[in-house]
Amino acid sequence: MVIGGTMINTTNGMISSSSAPGNAQSPGLKTYFKTPEGRYKLQYEKTHPSGLLHYAHGKTVTQVTLANLKDKPAPSTPTAPPSSFIASSGVRSAAARLLGASNGSRALSIVGGNGGSKSVSGSSRIGSLGSSSSSMINPNFDGKGTYLVFNVGDTIFISDLNSQDKDPIKSIHFSNSNPVCHAFDQDAKDGHDLLIGLSSGDVYSVSLRQQLQDVGKKLVGAQHYNKDGSVNNSRCTSIAWVPGGDGAFVVAHVDGNVYVYEKSKDGAGDSSFPIIKDLTLFSVAHARYSKSNPIARWHICQGSINSITFSTDGAYLATVGRDGYLRVFDYSREQLVCGGKSYYGALLCCAWSMDGKYILTGGEDDLVQVWSMEDRKVVAWGEGHNSWVSGVTFDSYWSSPTSDGTGETVMYRFGSVGQDTQLLLWDLEMDEIVVPLRRCPPGGSPTFSTGSQSSHWENAVPVGTLQPAPSMRDVPKLSPVVAHRVHTEPLSGLIFTQESVLTVCREGHIKIWMRPGAAESQSSNSETILSSSWKDKSSLSNKVGSSSHKQ
Repeated sequence: MVIGGTMINTTNGMISSSSAPGNAQSPGLKTYFKTPEGRYKLQYEKTHPSGLLHYAHGKTVTQVTLANLKDKPAPSTPTAPPSSFIASSGVRSAAARLLGASNGSRALSIVGGNGGSKSVSGSSRIGSLGSSSSSMINPNFDGKGTYLVFNVGDTIFISDLNSQDKDPIKSIHFSNSNPVCHAFDQDAKDGHDLLIGLSSGDVYSVSLRQQLQDVGKKLVGAQHYNKDGSVNNSRCTSIAWVPGGDGAFVVAHVDGNVYVYEKSKDGAGDSSFPIIKDLTLFSVAHARYSKSNPIARWHICQGSINSITFSTDGAYLATVGRDGYLRVFDYSREQLVCGGKSYYGALLCCAWSMDGKYILTGGEDDLVQVWSMEDRKVVAWGEGHNSWVSGVTFDSYWSSPTSDGTGETVMYRFGSVGQDTQLLLWDLEMDEIVVPLRRCPPGGSPTFSTGSQSSHWENAVPVGTLQPAPSMRDVPKLSPVVAHRVHTEPLSGLIFTQESVLTVCREGHIKIWMRPGAAESQSSNSETILSSSWKDKSSLSNKVGSSSHKQ
């Protein structure tokens, strides 16, 4: 309920005033939305301090990373890189990163924008970072909890997910470059579990726990990679830990390159790579020396790479870019496996299903595409957004009432957000998708097939082939189960947790929507939101939605 710009939390009666600019609930926005399984309720909001100058917001798009700190000193949260208010960072990208609960390396990162913006030059200097030895220790930090790490302007903010307090508990400021992307690894073997990529190309790894323990406003105990853009001075666009990679991580840049790093090596290790002879071809180059960091450069495409994400088992890396192509690589073999083009325009975001069978993409054609790894093609298009799709992800906590109980994932639910300010939820049951094999002849009817095409797909399309954009009439269409306007500003990402759905707008406002029945048990279960492993989750289930609940 909203009265005069004040949000009243109907679950616990708490009232929090919305003092931040643009954060007041719009009269046209409801505090709930209906789904077939019940009503999702707006529980509370998170944002940056209201004193933050508004002109800083437009320089970067807010990403959010979910970080679960365990009792033992192992995990950490995403922090932000140095940033500046100047427009030189050119981060006009709808970037929202989702890091999967309990598998920190499965990051969903969304970067919108045209990829043509210029980045800070390599000569920019990063402000001095305080050393942990001279820092004050925060006596109020108990060493565990679930946190939201998000970037706004030149600052990384950290909020306690389980607190009703709207303001963050920690801010980290950067002086000469904006934080753009971040990733968290819950299973990190040492303290460094948070990665931060900057608009200058610089990358930091830090301990989230150490940042929370420190009362200052600078990064502490950070490892610095690609310092001053020594290897690549173009803007970072997306960053991800390699699942099971023992501290390896990858960083994508606006110039079409992805770099592989090992956090166990010195961040300043000298790396030089040969000139790329053909910018249109995929190529991999390895560093010449054993101490070099980064250890490899993958040239993916011409133009910006907008998002990268690993399959849950780390076997495959998916990228989407300004050129409109999804590309899927066998990570260990360093080979392009498959991919294809959007209906039109750039692709901005991508996400894997938990079982690695499907990939979601979204972008400038306003469509959500469902890609099949088995068939190596688009098997469904979701139509429902009225503007660019800036975030997609599967809901790994949702289970269908009609699940067959065999442990096989037969149905899926996924969500998408867009610059139209809408959250859309979709149900997908692949057995019910009827795929037209060919176009309708004049006066005739199309031939359909529900069987898998994988048996003869290998013969038809060689490994490494990128598919052209399919015809609109050749791909089955999905309609959303829910379409709800959740913010006043364009959205940049969404995250599913066990008890809630989090939506974030590009201006840095986050809303937590509690699942049906979850609000009552929120206080007792909040500490375990991210505790279960991806692989232990019950199978997802989803059904193709025929009805749409409009709010």
